Amino acid sequence: MRAPTLEELAPEGSDVTADPYPALAALREQGRVHRVHVPGTGDVWLVLGRDEVRAALTDHRLRNDIRHSATWESDGGHAIGLNMLQTDGARHTRLRSLVAREFTAGRVDAMASRVQRIADDLLDALPPAGTFDLVAGYALPLPLTVICELLGVPSADRHLFHTWSAELVTPTSPAAAADAGAGMSAYFASLIAAKAGDTGTDLMSALVSASAQPATEADTQTDTGTDAEEKGLSPEELLGMAFLLLVAGHETTVNLISSGVLNLLRHPDQLAALRADPTLLGGAIEEMLRHDGPVTSTAFRHAAEPLEIAGVRIPAGDSVMLSLASASRDPGYFPDPDRFDIRRPPRGHLAFGHGVHHCLGAPLARLEGRIALRTLLRRLPDLTLTTNPEALKHRPNAMLRGVAALPVSWSRTLPALDLRPTGPEGRCR
Repeated sequence: MRAPTLEELAPEGSDVTADPYPALAALREQGRVHRVHVPGTGDVWLVLGRDEVRAALTDHRLRNDIRHSATWESDGGHAIGLNMLQTDGARHTRLRSLVAREFTAGRVDAMASRVQRIADDLLDALPPAGTFDLVAGYALPLPLTVICELLGVPSADRHLFHTWSAELVTPTSPAAAADAGAGMSAYFASLIAAKAGDTGTDLMSALVSASAQPATEADTQTDTGTDAEEKGLSPEELLGMAFLLLVAGHETTVNLISSGVLNLLRHPDQLAALRADPTLLGGAIEEMLRHDGPVTSTAFRHAAEPLEIAGVRIPAGDSVMLSLASASRDPGYFPDPDRFDIRRPPRGHLAFGHGVHHCLGAPLARLEGRIALRTLLRRLPDLTLTTNPEALKHRPNAMLRGVAALPVSWSRTLPALDLRPTGPEGRCR
């Protein structure tokens, strides 16, 4: 008999897709670890407590590689290629090191003027007054443009990527998701081929160049200690890296921007405080990440050996889901955790994970979030939500959280200014 789903465990009348927090809180009060069923995946262990989640994120007995799962049967479960999120140990370190330098605080800060120009261009295209979907018209194209420029994807092809990415993140059917995966794989394969021998300065050209460089024996060891037969990046790794950077590089930031704006509009006192004191912006971003972050849970971890979490025995081969959403609203760590407070001390949330798999793009996401919100609130000073918040539809996904659309209106726009960061709100955390 299968375990109950989170929906089946939720308090009567609650909608887990629209608001998972009451269900997570009720379950957390009963215990820190529960057996739940995830449709399409099977039964997994759900970890809810903040301290337990943080400890599990660094527990070497929990692996990201699906080959440690008792249910693994085929190729490792890699949807498109082989990426950092699905690997452990030396292979993960090698893959991460190839792109880590692109996401340092200094490199990201150098991108601020370009991100600002993209934000201004999007708002310049709006009429002096009107309504629009903030997701489709602003929160989505801003990070999508940034990551596509970073990867060297031609502007004419960028619309394809979100169509494919959206289908993979929120499938409308198994066949449609398979078609999206095939389309994205084929496109990246052709892009990689086109960049072979290219002297471009984009990240994809650099990764293609790295794939042609010999790797040391230590570099090519997998997490199991056996030698891999690749040099630099293997074709599967190159494809997987492109896939992960594109999808993770924009889907989560779309949700950060749109959910952040929604929470400000739903809390006018917080919005007024931020307008009155722009230096609160850095802390506001951290509160948005904690209170209603774009990633609700980690990718599945798999027990390489038996272990205990909060007194619950996890057998070897079982899969574990770590609830970042529950951890960031644990009342044992965050006082009055359901309150949205941009002045809350920005510490301790796990929105970007923790440990060796801590989100590599966190500095870029924070930068994009700060610029997107600062520019929007300054240039559209009377931004208003045009629908009941309860009527908004959230995209159904076990790992990601965000609204499908966010209809807003405004009656006047302000021109773009030179808003290069000069104060505390401008620094990467």
